[in-house]
Amino acid sequence: MGPQFLFDALGPQSDGLRLHFFDNTDPDGMDRVLGQLGARLATTLVMVISKSGGTVETRNGMLEAEAAWRRLGLSMAAHTVAITQEGSALFKRAEEEGFIDIFPMWDWVGGRTSVLSAVGLLPAALAGIDTQGLLEGARLMDEATRRSTVRDNPAAMMALAWHFLGDGRGQRDLVVLPYKDRLLLFGRYLQQLVMESLGKDLDRDGRSVGQGLVVYGNKGSTDQHAYVQQLRDGPDNFFVTFIDVLKDRSGSSVEVEEGLTTGDYLLGFLLGTRQALSEKGRASITLTIPTVDSRAVGGLIALFERTVGLYASLINVNAYHQPGVEAGKKAAGLVVMAQREMVGVLQAAGGSPLSARELFGRLEADVSPDVVVAVLEHLAASQSYPVRRHEGSFGPFSARFAWEPSG
Repeated sequence: MGPQFLFDALGPQSDGLRLHFFDNTDPDGMDRVLGQLGARLATTLVMVISKSGGTVETRNGMLEAEAAWRRLGLSMAAHTVAITQEGSALFKRAEEEGFIDIFPMWDWVGGRTSVLSAVGLLPAALAGIDTQGLLEGARLMDEATRRSTVRDNPAAMMALAWHFLGDGRGQRDLVVLPYKDRLLLFGRYLQQLVMESLGKDLDRDGRSVGQGLVVYGNKGSTDQHAYVQQLRDGPDNFFVTFIDVLKDRSGSSVEVEEGLTTGDYLLGFLLGTRQALSEKGRASITLTIPTVDSRAVGGLIALFERTVGLYASLINVNAYHQPGVEAGKKAAGLVVMAQREMVGVLQAAGGSPLSARELFGRLEADVSPDVVVAVLEHLAASQSYPVRRHEGSFGPFSARFAWEPSG
């Protein structure tokens, strides 16, 4: 999310490249990106970003891109740079296949805190974004967030506010409302930064604490017509962080009413929403930045990174590991292994249709029956496998599936 956020907020500049992202292992999503590139694929630079080189989503995207270049009769390696840790699987592949270059990541930099490393700075630089401004904003925020007086330290103040408003247990959600279209993706970026860092079962002493802080948000004033109604009149289970941007645009604005511009209304909606929430006892924090430029964005990123670290200290959890993510990856691996076994069972049946119950009984893989049903439906819907679905007499769960290659 880091590079995507930077590009959406600050790019592309007139002298920069346009960035496109494979950020999921969704084949249709990749096809959409490749379709947008069209014939420009032959002159496109690829950046493959993975610290370990073992992240499945990144690997899958790389192989899909490689196939697209191969269809053009080209070698993707001659168009590719890697951003990875020295000695990783991706590092070795880049060396063996002759990638254009390899940019470093360090073991102590996690993905969600890597946006101001080569992970975010290289794409930003290629898009023409002022990377020195990003680093300068972060440097200035670093100075501010190292102050020992709490009231002079913005990260300490915000961490204490999170702790107080959530009763030290994340009892209230953090709703991020930036009143600027360029900051639309900031909430999504913060979801990973905050929730992956703070959502922990065990504290640093090994005690089960079930900590976390839910983050969601869109942008103002869009939310006037979405969930602000519930924020004001529904459960008091959240606090808001408003982000106000003083400069509304470059240049002057037309008047939409006498003496009023669209920017005036945007500020009115922010202040009005804050007042309406306050009248119902809803808590909020307001951050104000002069404009959405590189220095301000670098400062915002550094502010929330430091706040997460300080808040984690207050609740005594490790903000810099992610055992839950690893558990999800492990479970996904078991499903993929089960699918391979299911394909083998269907092939061995010689075209005889099998129900999910029958197939489940022949598996050695340790997966639940609902996983078997979901995988069978996936195989039958995919054009990559010759699996045919035969309707059952008693609804969808009585369907039968057979391996039926054409010809």
